[in-house]
Amino acid sequence: MPSKSRLAFIDLLRGWAVLVMVEVHVFNAFIRPDIRTEDWFKALNFINGLVAPSFIFISGFVFVLTSQKKIESFRSFGYPFWKQLGRIGLVLLTGYALHLPFYSLHRIITDTVEKGWLVFYQSDVLHCIAIGLLLLFLLRLAINDNRVYRAVLFLGGLIVIGIAPFIWNIDFINFMPAPLAAYMNGQHYSIFPLFPWMGFMLFGGFIAMGYSAAREAGREQVYISRLALVGALVMVGGAIIDALPIHIHIASSDIRANPFFFLERLGIVLLLLTICWYYAAWRHTERSFVLDAGRESLMVYAAHLLVIFGQFWQYHSLYFYYGKSAGVVSCIVATLVLVTLMVAAAKLWEWLKQNHLPLARVMFWIFAGTTLLVFILK
Repeated sequence: MPSKSRLAFIDLLRGWAVLVMVEVHVFNAFIRPDIRTEDWFKALNFINGLVAPSFIFISGFVFVLTSQKKIESFRSFGYPFWKQLGRIGLVLLTGYALHLPFYSLHRIITDTVEKGWLVFYQSDVLHCIAIGLLLLFLLRLAINDNRVYRAVLFLGGLIVIGIAPFIWNIDFINFMPAPLAAYMNGQHYSIFPLFPWMGFMLFGGFIAMGYSAAREAGREQVYISRLALVGALVMVGGAIIDALPIHIHIASSDIRANPFFFLERLGIVLLLLTICWYYAAWRHTERSFVLDAGRESLMVYAAHLLVIFGQFWQYHSLYFYYGKSAGVVSCIVATLVLVTLMVAAAKLWEWLKQNHLPLARVMFWIFAGTTLLVFILK
């Protein structure tokens, strides 16, 4: 099987995650409140709830997999070291930029109230990924032995999900700066705080270490088969224990911090990963609109949120004008239109980078510079 086909499963999972994320944000932003109470929507919500775990998990998986051959360059502080730090910084900067109270430096300084700052500080998917990548990066620099590194990732994941219920009732803003407190739990607008969400990234790195070793030993398919079994067991075990009437008094009862609910979703993500591997092996996948979206996932993530929530229409967003007012058909049509636009943008950007890289770089810096200049002067 060609090398590209063997690794296409990574971009398949990431691509599907980011495309379904478009549906998640369209429906959450525009669907009428009365429709959200229907049984089918609750089932859709559970499916949609797998998007962020998949996205975060595959980010950790990809980093560990691609960094294997760059370790010495990282440790010598060569170009790959600074390039990796730049990528992490770009992800974090994008995360904060998407939550700016206003697209105007002057208005941020003069008009932002306390709630606006707390919303800006919140930990979203990109924040969680950036901090998680930084942790994986620092651990990779510090730990030489692959077995030790893999063990640390596994134990770190267990610790993150294990302590999450015990810190979710703590208001960290009382004894640490609000920007740091936002990363700890969901007390102040954070939807994806580090606890327990960073656990998906740590386990993603752990699985990638095992996959890399199995691939080098020529046992890739055996590893994937066993991973499917492990995923099924983790999913079923987490669901069964989660259903038991067990509650620790000092722990939070919030489902988002529940370790067994976490394991249920982790098991499903593992199964999705193996399904993508078998599909890529069967189809010898090398070209697909899903792959395009997966390879340009950061651009698709940011762009579709700007379309929905960007304040470009007389200082208001599409969400401001049409939020919580659409029916099912309208949301489906809007999702398909937005997905089509995002895939087209991903294809165009990938084509530019492959065929006209200097032009793509110039376009990126012109866009970034213009955006920053308008933000400062507006």
